[in-house]
Amino acid sequence: MLGASLNKAFYHPNPSLQTAWNCAQLGLLVFPLSPFLGAVGLGFAVLFTWLQQPRTINHRPLNWGFALLSVLLMISAAFADNKTDAFLGLFNFFPFFLLFAGLSALIQTAAQLRQMAWILVSSSLPVVIIGFGQLFLGWSLNLKFLWIVLEWAIAPTGEPPGRMASILMHANTLAAYLVVVFILSLGLWLESLQYLKNKAQKPDISLKPWLFLTVAVILNFIALILTDSRNGWAIAIFACLAFALYQGWRLLVGGVAGIATSFLLAAFAPNAIAQFFRQFVPYFIWARLNDDMYPDRPVALMRKTQWEFAWSLSQQRPWTGWGLRSFSALYKAKTQLNLGHPHNALLMLSAETGFPCTLLFCGLLGWILIASIQLLWKSKYIESENRLIFFTYLVVFFGWILFNTVDVTLFDFRLNLLSWWLIAAICGVVYRYNHQNKLNADKNS
Repeated sequence: MLGASLNKAFYHPNPSLQTAWNCAQLGLLVFPLSPFLGAVGLGFAVLFTWLQQPRTINHRPLNWGFALLSVLLMISAAFADNKTDAFLGLFNFFPFFLLFAGLSALIQTAAQLRQMAWILVSSSLPVVIIGFGQLFLGWSLNLKFLWIVLEWAIAPTGEPPGRMASILMHANTLAAYLVVVFILSLGLWLESLQYLKNKAQKPDISLKPWLFLTVAVILNFIALILTDSRNGWAIAIFACLAFALYQGWRLLVGGVAGIATSFLLAAFAPNAIAQFFRQFVPYFIWARLNDDMYPDRPVALMRKTQWEFAWSLSQQRPWTGWGLRSFSALYKAKTQLNLGHPHNALLMLSAETGFPCTLLFCGLLGWILIASIQLLWKSKYIESENRLIFFTYLVVFFGWILFNTVDVTLFDFRLNLLSWWLIAAICGVVYRYNHQNKLNADKNS
C-alpha cells in the first residue's frame, strides 16, 4: 500500500501540471546539496504552474494578502534611513511570496506531501554523513563549481568548532534544517509502522521502507544533538511528545517528559539537586542549556539584550519601522558588536518594518495554521490514511514557528526557501480539501 501510494504520487492529479510537478520533485531532491539547482527546479515549477493556473492563483484571497504585504514592505523601505539596504532586504520576501503562490496551487494532495517528505528525508542523508565526517574525521573542503551551482564550505571539527555544521556553514543553520527533516522522517516512520501492522493480512508489504526510515530517524536525531543547538533539542523533544500524544502512547509521553525534566533539573535546579541529575545527564547537554559551557559570553550576545533592544526600536517607529536590514547597524552603534539579527523573527520584523507589516504577516500565517488545524480536526474531511502525514507537516510548521522565536531563518537562502515550501504545501492541501468539501456541500444541498 505504501509503495503504491508513492508510485501514485509521481503523477500529478492534474495532467497539465505534470511538468511543473516533475520540476518541483527534482528541485527538492538536489536542493540540500545545491541550493542553486534546487531553486532553479522549483522556479520552473512555479513558472509552469502560473502559466497553467493563473485564475486559480489570482483569485485566492491569501495571495491578495501577500500582495498587500508587499506594498506595505515597500512603503516601509521608502521611509528607512538606509533605503538601499531596505530595498535589498525586500528580496528576502518578494521572490518567496511568488514561490508560495505557485507552489500552493501546484501541491494539492496528501500523496504529494508524502512524496516530498520522502524526497527531503532521502536527500538529507548525504548532508548528515558529511557532518559526521567533518566532526569525527576532520573532513574539510572549500569547493566552488561554476560560481554558485555547487558551493560547499566544510570546516574541520565544525563551525563553530566542536558543533556539526556539514555543508550548511553554521551549526544553527544545520539544526534548523535537521529539525524539518527529523520531524518528517519521524512522521514517515510512524506511518510505515502502521503499514507493517497490516503485514499479516498483506504479506507483500516490504520491510525496506521502515528499515530505511529507522536509519534516517536515528542519524538525523544524532546529528541534531551534535549541532549543540538548544533550540533544535527543544523542538525535537516537542515533536516526539506531539507524535506520542497523537498516537496515544501515554507511557512514551511520560518517558519523554521525564527525560526533558531531568535535563532541565541538571541545568537549572539548586546545586544539591542538580548534582544528582548531573551524574547521568551528559555534561554537554546540561552545560549547554545553562550556558556553563560558555561562561564569559558578552552581555550584548545574550538574547534578552537583543530582544529588549529590538522592542525599543519597535516602540520608537511603530508604523514603518527602521527599514529592513537595519538592526545590525543600529545594534553595532549601540553595543559595538556585529550581530546579524535579534534572534527573534517577529521582534526583528516589528523593529524593521513596523507593526502593520508584522501583524499582517502574522495574520496570513495564522489563517493557514488555523485552517489546517480545522481540516485535521474535522476527521470526515480528510482520509484516515492521510491524517498522519498531514499532522506531520503541522508539527513541522509549529517547529518552524518555535525555532524563529529564538532565531531567524530568513537570511539563509536554504532555510527561507524551505520555510515557504512548507507553508505552501500545507496551504495547497487545505485549499484543495476545502474546495472539495464545498462542492460536496453544494451537491447535497
